[in-house]
Amino acid sequence: MNLTMAADFALSMGLMEIDRADGRKPNQLRPLSCSHNFLNRAHGSARWSHGDTTVIAAVYGPKSGKKTNENPKKASVEVVWKPNTGHIGRDEKEYEIVVKRTLESICLLTVNPSTTISVILQVVDDDGGLLPCAINAACAALVDAGIPLKHLAVSICCGLTESGFVVLDPTKSEEQSLQAFTYLVFPNSFRSVLPGSPLSVEIGPFENGIITSTTHGVMSVENYLFCIERGRSASAALSEFLRKSLTKRNESNS
Repeated sequence: MNLTMAADFALSMGLMEIDRADGRKPNQLRPLSCSHNFLNRAHGSARWSHGDTTVIAAVYGPKSGKKTNENPKKASVEVVWKPNTGHIGRDEKEYEIVVKRTLESICLLTVNPSTTISVILQVVDDDGGLLPCAINAACAALVDAGIPLKHLAVSICCGLTESGFVVLDPTKSEEQSLQAFTYLVFPNSFRSVLPGSPLSVEIGPFENGIITSTTHGVMSVENYLFCIERGRSASAALSEFLRKSLTKRNESNS
C-alpha cells in the first residue's frame, strides 16, 4: 500500500467510533496533571499524571561524574526506575534504557562535560501509558532543574485493538486487550531550551518528527503510520499543556 492509500486508510479509521469504558473517543487524551519543584533535596522535580497513571521524577546534578561513565567532552545521564511495588524487573530495565536514550537525545550534554545527570523515576500509580507518563515527568523535572535542553519532548501511547481500531492513550485494562501498542516521543519545539542563557539555538527537524518509538505486539505498516499521525496530533495538546504548566511554574517562582 502506498502513502496515499495509507492516508486514506487512516482517514477511514479515524472516522469510525468505538465504545471505551471511560467514555472517551478514540483520539481523546485522559486528564493531564503536572506539578513542579516539590522535592526539597532534588535539584528539580515534577509529578506528572495521565488520568490515574502518575510518576514522580527527581533530577540531581549536574554533579561530578563517576569514574565508570566520565566523559571529558560531555555529561552522562543515568536513569533509575522505582516501581510502586515489588522489585525492578525486565520491563523496568527496558524502561530505564528507553528513558535514558530519550533524555540523552534532548539534553545539551556538552555544556557540562565530565558530569552526571541523575534522573530518579518513582511510579505512584499505573493505569496504562506508564512509560510515556515517566518520560513526560522526566522532561518536566529536567526543566525544573535548569538542565540545558535542545528542546522539550512529549510522549504518548497509541494502540491497536483486536478489531482494528486505533486508540490514543489507553488505560491499563485497554492495554491488556490490545493487539499491539506503541510508545511515541515527539519534539515539543525545534528551539533549544536554555533558561536564562544566550545559547538558545535553532536545530534541524527530526526524521518523521519522532524522537523515540517503541512497539509491543504486531501491527501493519498502515496501522503504525496511523498511530504516528494520531500521536503527532496529540503531541500538540501535550506540548501546549507542558508549556502552560512551565509558565505557571515560572510565575510562581517570580
